[in-house]
Amino acid sequence: MSEKVRSTWNTRAGFLLAAIGSAIGLGNIWRFPYIAYKNGGGAFLIPYAVAVLVVGIPLLILEQGIGNLYRASQPMAFAKIRKKFEVFGWWPVVMVMFGIMLFYTVVLGWCINYLVFSIDLSWGADTEAFFHNSFLGITSGPFDFGGLHYGVLLGTFLVWVLVWFISTRGVRRGLELANKIAIPLLVVLMVIMMVWNLFLDGSGAGIATFLRPDASRLTDPAVWTDAFSQVFFSLSVALGIMYAYASYLGPRAAIVNNSWITAAANSSFSIFAGMVVFATLGTMAHATGVPITEVVKGGPGLAFVIYPKAISLLPFGSRIFAVLFFLSLLLAGITSAISILESFVCSAIDKFKASRMKVVTLTCVVGFFGSMIFTTGAGLYWLDIVDYFIMNFGLLTVGLIEAVIIAWIFGVEKLGKSVNAGSSWKVGRVWRYLLKYATPMVLVVLLVIAVVDNFKKPYGGYSWTALTIIGVGWIVMTILLSIFISKRR
Repeated sequence: MSEKVRSTWNTRAGFLLAAIGSAIGLGNIWRFPYIAYKNGGGAFLIPYAVAVLVVGIPLLILEQGIGNLYRASQPMAFAKIRKKFEVFGWWPVVMVMFGIMLFYTVVLGWCINYLVFSIDLSWGADTEAFFHNSFLGITSGPFDFGGLHYGVLLGTFLVWVLVWFISTRGVRRGLELANKIAIPLLVVLMVIMMVWNLFLDGSGAGIATFLRPDASRLTDPAVWTDAFSQVFFSLSVALGIMYAYASYLGPRAAIVNNSWITAAANSSFSIFAGMVVFATLGTMAHATGVPITEVVKGGPGLAFVIYPKAISLLPFGSRIFAVLFFLSLLLAGITSAISILESFVCSAIDKFKASRMKVVTLTCVVGFFGSMIFTTGAGLYWLDIVDYFIMNFGLLTVGLIEAVIIAWIFGVEKLGKSVNAGSSWKVGRVWRYLLKYATPMVLVVLLVIAVVDNFKKPYGGYSWTALTIIGVGWIVMTILLSIFISKRR
């Protein structure tokens, strides 16, 4: 992909929808509501907003600014700064593509299966037993694989075919068009579910539970740690995505404006999605007489155990509501999945000058076979461990590295002049201070906390052997692969 023929977005709105679509993912629906609830409800929005301003937006501006300045993916942009930095650009791209993407597509495969289950509410009364035993066939531990589960495998295959189809169509006819359809549809579906919930008993109490402020939690350092972690993971920073997306913008793009809009849209959607989720949980609590505090949880347990149970208890239209919910999950996930794939595809095309069709096809074939480990009976264990290590060690380290390279070596003042050139909203001394000092300091603190916590108690109750082989091993594998690719000519 040479400079002269580089693809571009058809419209600025197309870029914004793609950037917002990348930021909005499964975590907005199944992680943010729980994190906010357990950390003070409405009061959590204070540290969350601080985290957006201190870490989220500065890194968004950094990544979009460098990607647009060099009209290149992260590896190539870093190589243009200094050739030896190319490997640091490849690491996040490889780690996300051959880490997060491999299990993310499997989770989207679950969503496809649950869309089918929604037709007759196949999960029955005991949704936990159905999800863990009947559907996933979970085994005794991470090294007890128990064979492939073909329903999950088929759903995963369909997801890979879908992202392959979108990506092969290019930036305008693929990525931009898909996001122009998916993001508005996602918002419409969430609004429909919210309006539906407002007519049900208990929904108001559920929303109140979600938003009720507990100011006493603001003195708890763990609340602030969760806020910064949530922002870091939810804005698609340190994934290489924003470099690639911004490289398809024209010169003198409104980088600062775009970053603020992306962050605001993602945060607003997270809050709204939390209200929708807790409205449904409030209806469930009203129907069963069980307090919300006893059923709410985050992650897959919310989406595939608690929420199906809540849907089954709706007084009317439960099947339609189930379809709306799992279609919303699928749309949110697909927009993120195609952005992850594009991060790697853009980097590979920049590096090897190969055709999009060849790069996308080869990457998707390799990716599908890599995903198969997560479709076994041990898949949920592997997903949990790999996700934890990439999110809490890999991406935090990547964010720290890119902040140091850009702010201290490339020059934050130089970047500031570049992003201000096309933006009506300007960055100045505060942004430079945040990027040079505050953001790296926060990332170091988060890394230290993660390391200390794991030495105190192994994550998730897993054995040190499992954590070392699967978690540490996966990180090391992505580093070695990044070195190998960066050395190729």
